[in-house]
Amino acid sequence: MGHGGIHPRERGPVCLKVTLLTMAEITVRVLGESEWSLYREVRLRALAQSPNAFTATLADETDRGESFWRERMTRSYRLVAERGQLPQGIVSLGAYDEEPSAAEVFGLYVVPDARGTGVSWRLVEAAAALATQNGYVQLYFWVGTDNGRAIGFATNFGFRSSDYRRPARASDLERGEEEVALVLSLELDTTSVPNPTSGKAATREGPVS
Repeated sequence: MGHGGIHPRERGPVCLKVTLLTMAEITVRVLGESEWSLYREVRLRALAQSPNAFTATLADETDRGESFWRERMTRSYRLVAERGQLPQGIVSLGAYDEEPSAAEVFGLYVVPDARGTGVSWRLVEAAAALATQNGYVQLYFWVGTDNGRAIGFATNFGFRSSDYRRPARASDLERGEEEVALVLSLELDTTSVPNPTSGKAATREGPVS
């Protein structure tokens, strides 16, 4: 899955100014390059526990060295949800290659013990806020067409289905497994009716795997 990076002019110091989003004892923050080992730890755990949710495999990344992970940290934003100092989940945010005005959220993962507690909601909420800070007007989120739970989560959050489809993996061309692009508008619509479920993230399902 080709995820574009945030251009250097868009990275800047803004990543250091992201407001922490809290839910009970949970905070979401952007990881710095020096925290590559923390990202690696959670990422490899995600690949091991939810192998069908990612285009990469555990074997692809487990033996990668420090330079690989540091480059990952600078290519896109990596956000972590924590309770105290314990990672609860991760998500990534990068530019969407096909549309200069859009960003893409990907790599969403929540540890099993934290699922069903609203961690996914907080991670995507933080990613959307960061995308807005960077001037993007739309946010893309690709999920498997057969992953009803993920589609339900994204739709509840505010994403809308599109006509865009792509193979889930290059190896899925023959099997016909597809992903659908879900799109969230980041522009304020003053004519819309407020979402009655907003502010109730704690009741949402956490995992998208």
